[in-house]
This record gives sequence, structure tokens and C-alpha cells, in this order.
Amino acid sequence: MAAKRSSTKRPTGEAKSDPAVSYNEFKEHEGQRYTGMKIGRSHKWYYDQGEWREKKITPDLWQIGYAVTKRRAGRAPEGSGVPVGTEYHWYVLAHQNVAKQTANDYTTSLTGLKFKIAHKRAGSEKWSATPRTQRKRMIMFLKSVIADLEKQSARAAEPLPEQGRAAATEPGRRAGKRVPHKRPTRRTVRVRRARRSTV
Repeated sequence: MAAKRSSTKRPTGEAKSDPAVSYNEFKEHEGQRYTGMKIGRSHKWYYDQGEWREKKITPDLWQIGYAVTKRRAGRAPEGSGVPVGTEYHWYVLAHQNVAKQTANDYTTSLTGLKFKIAHKRAGSEKWSATPRTQRKRMIMFLKSVIADLEKQSARAAEPLPEQGRAAATEPGRRAGKRVPHKRPTRRTVRVRRARRSTV
């Protein structure tokens, strides 16, 4: 006997998916509960003409500062997102690749990661984490990035499986040492000559 379908129906006029409800409901990722945009979704923004300042600290280290207004490429669904006035503290770790075009112009691209350190709700004067906790979160983030880089470095240093098998089965080699080639004995030479004479 076929199972009956649920008779529960949405009230007339109710939207199939309310963006505000979907955004604010609790979700789970690897055991961590969170709210906001679902894992895997993305934003697209346009940045106004901003101001980038940099100061050389050492031959390889620069201190940077950047301030600009960013604008959503599309429009946020009605009722979704956090209230106006909400603030975030992100920590950005990225590659900046530049190419000089003229004496005063460079093309530039930025690719990397940004990690949420803390947030401040609209109308509140307190951040979600104290300065000490924010530093701890930055350290945790940097340690995880370093661990990933070390794993990648270790994998890159390992020989490829095909190379390893080829070295192990290559004739004339044993445990990394070359086995000297043995000359045929007089008896072997006589047998070969005898076989040739009977052909």
C-alpha cells in the first residue's frame, strides 16, 4: 500500500523561502552553529575609488592601510542580512600580485582568505569578543594557515608513487645501490656457441 503524502500545505500567499528567516536561522558546519549566509554561497562587490597607503618597514615588509566604500553588485533580498549599523572585524591574509604598466600605473589582483575576528551589533557599543580574545582568534587562524602550508610543503617534498615504484623495480638496482653486471662464464659462452652451431 502506497504511503500517503503529507497533507500539510503552506498558507495562501506565504513565500516558499523567506530570505530573512533563512539568513537568521541557526545552521551547523563541522559541529559549529552559526547564522547568516550558508556555507558555499558567495557575494560580489564593487569598490569605489579608495585610498591605499603603504609604508616601508624593512626591505621586505610594508605596513598598509586601505579605506573605501564597497557596494553590492546586485541587491540584497528584502529582509535579509544584518541591521544597518552592524560592524565587523576581519583579518585578511592574501596574495597581492602586481604588474607595472607605466611609470605610475600597475595592475593589481588580491586573492586570499579573510577570517571573522569579531562583530558589533547595531546599536551596541560592545564587540562580540574582547581585544585579548580577538588576538587569540587571530593566532588560531594564523596557526591553522601555517599548518596547511607545512602539509602542502611536506606533500611537495615526497616522491611521486610512480617514481618510487620505478626505482624499486628497475633492473640492476637494489636498495639504491647499483648491482655490478656479471660477465658470462666460459661454460655459458660454450653453450651459446653450441646452440648457434645447431641452427
